[in-house]
Amino acid sequence: MPLPKYHQVYLVLREQLHEGKFAQGLPGELALMQQFSVARVTVRRALAQLAQEGLISREPGRGTRSLVQRSGPQLDAATHKAHKTQQARLTGLLENLVSMGLRTTVKVLSVQRLPAPHEVAMALQLPDGELVQKAQRVRHTKEGPLSHITTWVPERIASGFGRKELAQKPILMLLEESGVKVGRAQQSISAKLADASMAQHLDIAVGSALLAVNRLIYDTDDKPIQWLHGLYRPDRYEYQMQLSRVGSIDAKVWVSKELSANFH
Repeated sequence: MPLPKYHQVYLVLREQLHEGKFAQGLPGELALMQQFSVARVTVRRALAQLAQEGLISREPGRGTRSLVQRSGPQLDAATHKAHKTQQARLTGLLENLVSMGLRTTVKVLSVQRLPAPHEVAMALQLPDGELVQKAQRVRHTKEGPLSHITTWVPERIASGFGRKELAQKPILMLLEESGVKVGRAQQSISAKLADASMAQHLDIAVGSALLAVNRLIYDTDDKPIQWLHGLYRPDRYEYQMQLSRVGSIDAKVWVSKELSANFH
């Protein structure tokens, strides 16, 4: 049974509040009505529930502000809530990602050259404000949209490729063609709800559950070269791990033997 519309709006706004998206205040009722394509009564009911839980404060004439205190940078929060964190060599996960890129089609939404935001600079170990390439793409299978991917790459590496190249080849191949030797990846997988923009890109309902992937890729010198945020439709994507037990029977440790990312 589908969730009521007000509850879908409430869930998406609650998640965005905890991510710190509304540090400067929430949009007005009219903007939220347009964003979620719902009636004013639906927006008001969602906001009322957030206020009842102490997540927002609504004051006449002053708008709606967030009462949520973030505990730290987004990267740390993602790490703490991750369902699984793995490090992978090129022979596993990264090869599979290149294979996926060759077997799907991609639509490039935007490619920008801009100063690195603080969280991006931290992840890529860059000085604040150093230039990076931000690219946003939607990947498709024959069934329809599969994922929305945002990548951040230092400009010194990404200067050799742009919108045309990103539409034709997996970014890992472009990185290696730029002279980078890809070494390993550190990845976290969690869950996220689709907001209005993501729902439109991935052809799903607002509030639908998505697999959220944060992936930091390093070169063979162990320097970060790409930070990726991916949102995947769980009905078209699955992440598989094959585990082997090591150690004595009283000290079982499960280690990853193989990593794969499949889509359908």
